[in-house]
Amino acid sequence: MADAERQRVERVPGARRARLTPAPDTTAEPVPGDETTDAASRGEAASVGGSGPNDERLRRDVPPHY
Repeated sequence: MADAERQRVERVPGARRARLTPAPDTTAEPVPGDETTDAASRGEAASVGGSGPNDERLRRDVPPHY
């Protein structure tokens, strides 16, 4: 890999931290996350609010107080 293709550390005037130059073959545009869930891709009905079967039990369980 040539030095021109590598990321470099750049000083930013007035900032406490330096920043890296963009990596080769990348863009600054954000990539959307996965919008489908595994259950939806398999054809299963998604539960309301995205909660699972054990969520209510986990909310009720309280650790012991010492």
